[in-house]
Amino acid sequence: MPISLSSLVSDLSSEATWGPPTTTDALVGGVPYAPYSKGDKLGRMADWTTEGKDRDGRGGRQQYNRNYRDQQVYGAGTSSLFAVQVAEDESSFSVVDNTRTSTKTRGFGRGGGTVFRGRGRGGRDARGGRGNYQNSRVGGRGGQQAYLYDQRGGARGGRGNRRFGWKDYDKPQRNRDSSVNIKSDWTMLEEIDFARLLKLNLETSAGEDIDSYGFLYYYDRSYDKPPVKNTERKLNIVDRAAYNVTTSSDPIIHELAEKDEATIFATDNILSMLMCAPRSVYSWDLVMSKHNNKIYLDKRDGSSLDMVSVNENAADAPLEASEGNKDSINFPGALALEATFINHNFANQTVMESETSKLEMNHENPFYNPSEETEPLASKAYKYRRFDLSLEKDEDPLHLIVRTEIDAVVKNNISGEDQLLTLKALNEFEHKAQGSGGALDWRTKLTSQRGAVVATEMKNNSCKLARWATQAILAGADVMKLGFVSRASPKMPDKHVILGVVGYDPRKFAEQMNLNFANGWGIVRTIVDMCRNMKDGKYVLVKDPNKPLLRLYEVPLGTFEEDEGEAEVDGTEAGGDEE
Repeated sequence: MPISLSSLVSDLSSEATWGPPTTTDALVGGVPYAPYSKGDKLGRMADWTTEGKDRDGRGGRQQYNRNYRDQQVYGAGTSSLFAVQVAEDESSFSVVDNTRTSTKTRGFGRGGGTVFRGRGRGGRDARGGRGNYQNSRVGGRGGQQAYLYDQRGGARGGRGNRRFGWKDYDKPQRNRDSSVNIKSDWTMLEEIDFARLLKLNLETSAGEDIDSYGFLYYYDRSYDKPPVKNTERKLNIVDRAAYNVTTSSDPIIHELAEKDEATIFATDNILSMLMCAPRSVYSWDLVMSKHNNKIYLDKRDGSSLDMVSVNENAADAPLEASEGNKDSINFPGALALEATFINHNFANQTVMESETSKLEMNHENPFYNPSEETEPLASKAYKYRRFDLSLEKDEDPLHLIVRTEIDAVVKNNISGEDQLLTLKALNEFEHKAQGSGGALDWRTKLTSQRGAVVATEMKNNSCKLARWATQAILAGADVMKLGFVSRASPKMPDKHVILGVVGYDPRKFAEQMNLNFANGWGIVRTIVDMCRNMKDGKYVLVKDPNKPLLRLYEVPLGTFEEDEGEAEVDGTEAGGDEE
């Protein structure tokens, strides 16, 4: 007689088993009860106020997912005890063809934007909206360059252009090195973030000239003409004596300080960096010395302020060797050295050197010694100008004297008067290389799409161009000439050609860049007030290499003098070995 499994189980002794006792609590009226987790959310059993998930059209699947995204069915946290395998899904059966045919895309709206894209390639994303429309309206044939970088639309394209997007959210944070080594005996006094600096504001006068030194050659207008194809002018090496003396080493500033002409002294190179600090990305540092209630804004020897950065503000700035960049000629340091070399030679090449036709200032160049220098003097004028930074509550006036620089002079076409101008050069290394910031090919686009080229440079080099415009305004220059210099070959960083020169009114150029001059003066006044409230000594203001903030340190008086002495000793020993 066969024995059933149930009879075997019933014959087992309940006392010999182990584990929790068997209860009937899991049965409700003899029916197994479906357990649920306390983590389950209680949703609606039925909601007739929203459109169903099976509805197509505007409130279709996307709207269902959006409405029901945070709602869960009661008991959904555990597997169902009553899951039934359906042999056939009846919801897919229909006797009526209910598939929707594609309709014409609307011009505006969430999915629009394709109608107004012009013939460019940019912005295939559907979330274009008004941003795509405005970009294509500017573009024309190469329209989708996305150089209206403030637009929220999704025109990411252009030809080879790429903006920072959602795919870049997991990129590791870059760790740059500080411009100066922070030593253990330095005492941090203040930490100021850029958000606070951007809220400052101080209206000042236009400034007054105190004295001028040096001379100026006339600018060669032939560089303003667009070059013929394949006949670009080469950038030549022009050896001329040019000086970038720091504030405390300037003999003219010492004389003005002894006469008590002002309280604060600086150069335009140093002052422009401080005024444009919120735009900076790379690390930099200033040395501030307070002595007898006089404040000197200085720079140390070998400071990064003497170098011209390249694509500092680009979304994908040039990488260091430690960050995976294998192209040594496109390191940030190498590009900065190349840009500095270009700017020096460009300013000397674009003037007409003539001893009979040049504009003499009131005094000779204070830094030039003919008996020691072997190179002729470069065209350069130094104007010492005074600005009033006083507030209504100040008992005594607070004046600042800054040494500004002018590079050349040009005759006005209408009035024939002399106009002072500054000469600066933007450089292109390789428009397809890493770190180019989506720049256009200057050789093909500079003439036809100059506005797009300049706008891209304003985005990638915001800090550099803002400093140049600030220096021109501080000096009272009438024109700021921007040269466009490119490598003769992408792999040749020592040979360049001049593709064109464009002149701008520095004040209008600053407005175009959204440069707030009053905010710059507010930053200067705030930093100066910090130093005025401190004792006499030496202080260092350092831009954090990885965060948008400034740190003010108190340092010993002989901090950088020891480094300078060691450098001189090393140079002497090297020279002796060579001999």
